[in-house]
Amino acid sequence: MLTRRALLAALPALPLLAARKRSALIIDGQNNHAWPATTPLLQRYLEETGLFTVTVSTTPPKGGDIQSYRPKFSAHDVVVLNYNGEDWSKETEADFVKFVASGKGLVVVHAANNAFPTWPEFNEMIGLGGWGNRTEKSGPYLRLREGKWVPDTQPGRGGSHGDQHEYVVTLRDPNHPITKGLPPEWLHAKDELYDRLRGPAKNVHILASAFAPKAKRGSDENEPLIMVLPYGKGRVFHTCLGHGVEAMSSVDFIVTYQRGTEWATTGKVTQKLPADFPGKDKISLRQAK
Repeated sequence: MLTRRALLAALPALPLLAARKRSALIIDGQNNHAWPATTPLLQRYLEETGLFTVTVSTTPPKGGDIQSYRPKFSAHDVVVLNYNGEDWSKETEADFVKFVASGKGLVVVHAANNAFPTWPEFNEMIGLGGWGNRTEKSGPYLRLREGKWVPDTQPGRGGSHGDQHEYVVTLRDPNHPITKGLPPEWLHAKDELYDRLRGPAKNVHILASAFAPKAKRGSDENEPLIMVLPYGKGRVFHTCLGHGVEAMSSVDFIVTYQRGTEWATTGKVTQKLPADFPGKDKISLRQAK
């Protein structure tokens, strides 16, 4: 007579239930950067994690009927903005605010922080932004003083950058789920180094920064480049890296983007740090497919 253990062992193995993939919506269509080349990278990087299904929503072109653009945000778990263009309708703006505030995720990539300079809720979501006639009226800079990021209300433009170059990124929080395990410093591929960003700067938690040297026409300040912040019940991951294909092929951009999107979606990071993450002395690139 078979024992209970033997009977259980004889049963066919049941397949493990796969974790539900999260739905990511990438928005592009207007941008002063090469979104037709970069959106495929943003999509592929998320799909490579095995954690996401990805939908791309392309707005009408500049001068088109942008007021008719109204994606169903509620059908997704996270929105990735690769957009920097005309204002959406008030209805679409309200849908978007409700989406993030209800507990969903938002990922802001590079020039997406140039968007919507007069939309108060959006600027609160992203913390800091640039261009679009932003000035001290848009909010303060954040400056690193004695180990702390403090608001600087001096007058001046909001948003600039010097010459593109490789630069060292400094980790500012080694314990956050997105950055846990990353080296204290690493070399990022040739990219714009955004500086003088300003905005409401509420609850901004800076994960990494870089120094913008005057020799490269920078601000001569440590500049926030990777940050997170809450909005309502939602989570926002904001990266200033990623001007174009070369910059987005830098492994540090890929890894922090993948991890940041997972965190914005779930509040956790399950991805392990890859062996090809760069160190301080040499960039690390993955070939764009």
